[in-house]
Amino acid sequence: MSVDLVVSIALAVGLAAAVGFRVFLPLLVVSVAAYTGHLELSDSFAWLGTPLALIMLCVATGLEVLAYYIPGVDNVLDALATPAALVAGTVISAAVMVNLPPLVKWATAIIAGGGAAGLTQSVTALLRAKSTAMTGGLANPVIATAELGGALLVSLLALLAPLAAIALVILFCWVAVRFVRRMLRRTPDSSVKPVAND
Repeated sequence: MSVDLVVSIALAVGLAAAVGFRVFLPLLVVSVAAYTGHLELSDSFAWLGTPLALIMLCVATGLEVLAYYIPGVDNVLDALATPAALVAGTVISAAVMVNLPPLVKWATAIIAGGGAAGLTQSVTALLRAKSTAMTGGLANPVIATAELGGALLVSLLALLAPLAAIALVILFCWVAVRFVRRMLRRTPDSSVKPVAND
């Protein structure tokens, strides 16, 4: 496997993982990079680098970012974002993998791209659900800000250093899963009833 192929796949998976944090922001980063000539896209995805796509993605990103700061709406968005992240992760992966046979590109995009997006989206949705249960949603804006920062950081890092972006996503998922498991262990088991003293 050539170095260029490894870097291309790492770029695709890194961007797809960023989609799990925010669906539209990584697509906007790719659109800006393609529009300014800093990123080559597959021929069938050249539309991502057009001014119209750039404007539409700016609006969609702004609405998505704001919606995650509205209590209750953020949890509803998580339910909608999971299938959207799988699709967007596949699309963004296929868009940036150039000069690959269609079968290899789409298999990688669906399995690795969609999988990476689904994994990060599932972890962030789990964190938000736990935050909602523990704080009544008061800590959710902190999680929304962290997700926004994560989406931007991983997207830019994927463009500059794709392998580092993947390492960062793996580290995030590992830390987040450990955190959630620790929180679950601290939650008292409501099914155990105290024994009454006679």
